Amino acid sequence: MLVKFFLALRDAGVPVTIPEFLTLLEALRAGLAEADAERFYFLSRCCLVKDERHFDRFDRAFAAHFNGVLEAFELLARDLPEDWLRKLAEGGLSEEEKARVAALGGWEALMEALRERLAEQQGRHQGGSKWIGTAGTSPFGAYGYNPEGVRIGQDGSRQRRAVKVWDLREFKNFDDGVELGTRNMKLALRRLRRFARRGGAQEFALADTIDATARAGGWLDIKMVAERRNIVKVLLLLDVGGSMDEHVRTSAELFSAARSEFKHLEQYYFHNFPYERLWRDNRRRAGTEMGTFELMRTYGRDYRLIIVGDASMSPYEITEAGGSVEHWNAESGETWLRRLLRTYERHAWINPQPESSWRQTRSIALTHELLEGRMYPLSLAGLDEAIGALS
Repeated sequence: MLVKFFLALRDAGVPVTIPEFLTLLEALRAGLAEADAERFYFLSRCCLVKDERHFDRFDRAFAAHFNGVLEAFELLARDLPEDWLRKLAEGGLSEEEKARVAALGGWEALMEALRERLAEQQGRHQGGSKWIGTAGTSPFGAYGYNPEGVRIGQDGSRQRRAVKVWDLREFKNFDDGVELGTRNMKLALRRLRRFARRGGAQEFALADTIDATARAGGWLDIKMVAERRNIVKVLLLLDVGGSMDEHVRTSAELFSAARSEFKHLEQYYFHNFPYERLWRDNRRRAGTEMGTFELMRTYGRDYRLIIVGDASMSPYEITEAGGSVEHWNAESGETWLRRLLRTYERHAWINPQPESSWRQTRSIALTHELLEGRMYPLSLAGLDEAIGALS
């Protein structure tokens, strides 16, 4: 199999040699891969590829040659992890069965029921419709189904119906180095730029110098002017995590375009809806948080506010105190958004969701109403409209 893999790499255009192949065999005999598919992938790539330009060719040849063989070998070589076995018990409800599962009856009823379950439950529970557990129809727990519930102890979203998430949320920063697809966004954002000459006279003024020299009878009279700078200030708030994972690429492209076009750009992150705290860096969230009141004091009313998010969430996150999925907010998201909009009169919300779906999603309709229509799709036409509203 490895000899055929060696030949497949050559056919794919990876310039692999016999000595490199022998190095891989020695590494395998030394047990460096340890029956682990991921470790074997990195080990073989390290031994066989000399130039990172060939990584993509290697990946395609690797995937085509092994195509599931390594995963099967891993299952034979080790015990099944406990979490795999636990997931086998996940509920597989039909659409008819899902329709018969009723919600508890609103935000207050849900929170009261959760307090009761926490006080009464003594141990782990699986299945069923009441206790905090797994693979059931209870409104509390993981890997089950309920039309409105609190997700506890589940890795990632499945049904997208949780109104609150009881887990540590970790997100990644958008990459402001992304270039693919950003050119048209840059062209759209340039309409918002406003230039003025400010600061010391440091830039050579050719036309003024020629005019002054001519007026001086040919004696050279050099003229300098202040540098011409874009004076527009932008405060960019970016939604991350959850349903926004589907829009990471387009959001990152917009972020990259904005970074290159505006000298005065400040960006902060939020999850689902802006509340009392925003943060600068997703990897070091706790150390980079800023209170929203402090943010409004720090960045004056001359900033243009641009919010990027899909506004797809439980309506409780907008209308209710405590409605945030990841913490207990003392005031509703609606209250905080209204404060931001009053502070920054020139504002726009850019939504990566197709505009045709906005009316069908209650939370988007609520946000659109709060913004008095100043929500625009993340498209070139939508950006043109947003820039017009911000100008």
